Amino acid sequence: MAASRWFSSPDRSVMKEGMALMSEGKRPLAIVTGASTGIGLELAKKCVEGGYDLVIAADEAEIETAAVELRAPGVMIETVQADLATIEGVDTLLSAIGGRPVDALLANAGRGLGHGFLDQDFGEVRRVVDTNITGTIYLVQKIGQAMRARNAGRILITGSIAGFMPGSFQAVYNGTKAFLNSFSWAIRNELKETEVTVTCLMPGATETEFFERAGMLNTKVGEAKKDDPAMVAKVGYDAMMRGDGDVVAGLKNKIQSAVANVLPAAVTAEMHRGMSKPKDGE
Repeated sequence: MAASRWFSSPDRSVMKEGMALMSEGKRPLAIVTGASTGIGLELAKKCVEGGYDLVIAADEAEIETAAVELRAPGVMIETVQADLATIEGVDTLLSAIGGRPVDALLANAGRGLGHGFLDQDFGEVRRVVDTNITGTIYLVQKIGQAMRARNAGRILITGSIAGFMPGSFQAVYNGTKAFLNSFSWAIRNELKETEVTVTCLMPGATETEFFERAGMLNTKVGEAKKDDPAMVAKVGYDAMMRGDGDVVAGLKNKIQSAVANVLPAAVTAEMHRGMSKPKDGE
C-alpha cells in the first residue's frame, strides 16, 4: 500500500510553498500511527495544535478521512496506508518520511483480541503481537536511532493499564501491553544521557472502536462507560511534551493501576475475568 499526500489548501501556490517548507524542515514533524480513529486521531489533533507537520499512518483507508479532518492552514499532512504489523509496512512509513528529521514519534498503533486464548485463531493472535510489539519496536528503533544521532526528539508509546494485570479472556493483548510498558521505561533509561525522551501513555478503557474490533462488545467492560479519547490524548501529549516517563489517563484508571500493583496476580486475573469474559460464555 502506497503513501499519499493531503495538503492544508487546494491552492497550488500554497501547496508548493508547503512542500518547500516541509523539505527545509521549517516546522517540526510528528509521526502518529494508528491515527485513523480513536486515541491516535486525537493525538494527531494535538500535534496539529502544537504546530507540527504530520505523517499519519494506519492499515485502513479511513486514514484519508482523518487527514481531511486534520487539515489546518499551513499544516502539511502526509498519509500512509500500510500494514504496521509487518516490517514491510513500517518500511513504507519510513520511506514516506524521506530524510526529514522526526521531532516526535507517537507510536499508537495497536490491536486487541477478546475471548479465551485457546479458542482464538492463532493468525489473529499473531497479528496482535506483530502490531503491538514487532511493528512498534521496529519503528521506535529506526526513528530512535536518528533522534539519538541528532540528540533531540520525543517518543510517546501507547501502553495500557491492562499491562498491570493478567488479562483473562484478553491474555495476549494484556501481555503485549505489559511488554510495551516495560520496554518504554527500559529505553528511556538507555537514553537518559541524551535529549531524547520516552513517555508511556497508559489509558484504561476508552470510547473507541477497539472493543468492537476485538470482539468484546458482549462483555462487562465492552458495555461500560469509557473514557473520552480526546481527554486521553491530551494527557498523553502533555506528558510527552513535559518529557515525563509515563502517565495514566483518568483518576479511575490511576486508582485501578495502583491497586493492580499491590494485589496478587491471581486476584487481578480474577478481577479481569469479571470484566472481559463474554456474557454468553463463549
